[in-house]
Amino acid sequence: MNRCSPSECSLPLNSQCKAPVQIQLFNYNEVPHFLKGNPYVTGGYPSLPSLHLCMRSLLAWTNETVNVWSHLLGFLVFLGLCLWDNIVWMPSINGSFTDRVILTIGLLCYQFCMLASTGYHLFRCHSETACNKWLALDLTGISVGLLGCYLPGIHLGFYCLSVWRDVYLLVIGGLFVAVFIFQTQPKYYSDNWFRRRLVLYCFLTGYGVIPAVHWVYLNGGLSAPVVQMFAPKIAVVYLLGLLAFFFYVSKFPEKVFPGRFNFIGSSHQMWHVVVVVAFVWWHHSGQLLLMYRLGQPCNN
Repeated sequence: MNRCSPSECSLPLNSQCKAPVQIQLFNYNEVPHFLKGNPYVTGGYPSLPSLHLCMRSLLAWTNETVNVWSHLLGFLVFLGLCLWDNIVWMPSINGSFTDRVILTIGLLCYQFCMLASTGYHLFRCHSETACNKWLALDLTGISVGLLGCYLPGIHLGFYCLSVWRDVYLLVIGGLFVAVFIFQTQPKYYSDNWFRRRLVLYCFLTGYGVIPAVHWVYLNGGLSAPVVQMFAPKIAVVYLLGLLAFFFYVSKFPEKVFPGRFNFIGSSHQMWHVVVVVAFVWWHHSGQLLLMYRLGQPCNN
């Protein structure tokens, strides 16, 4: 059997190569148009002809590696939290069935968001068709992740105010049904709709300020003990959201230093990490609020 040259061995389909199959990487100006989106990440792009090679890129060092692994590990974190909450934590605090269902749905939403993002960054390099389909799933995952923030937030925040809890859950449900219907339109995923998508996600996120302010008012204002304990936690999650949005929109730092953050430290990677931190923070805040409510009966 003939031994091929190193350059040939970088081509995955050459079955006569004895050397390990390598993932060939390309510069920004060499990749097809559907892989272009951030000209300041100038290299490290995989463009692979088979799903098998896309899976193999999971263990390769490309400009997608941190994107893939940040949310794949994020999925494992939320899967672990889901199991821990249901098997250990909820029984230990005597949480109700409804509490368990709501917090579990929130964690399942986070897991879907993480997996959809992982799949997009892993398989988008396969073809334009695969890229478009996974982009649709990835953007749906963002909406599902936001829904996973609202459900436990509204349930726990209005724990003793069932009428307002149900009102806000219905409003949130209606908003997200409208968004999901809107996302069935093919033009929603086009580059021309990038700014409109940003506005939509900003609206979905910003709407949470309304029930948050109302929650403060209903609990007696900023001087109320429960507000002083948990209002800062709401502020932190919104600050994390603003930080994630800043990275997503600004393309900092690679816009200032093109080519220096091709593999690690780019804006999209930072966006990924901040999103995971925000979800973990919000889940932990929900746990603390639930324990507070269980220790403070509603008639008090």
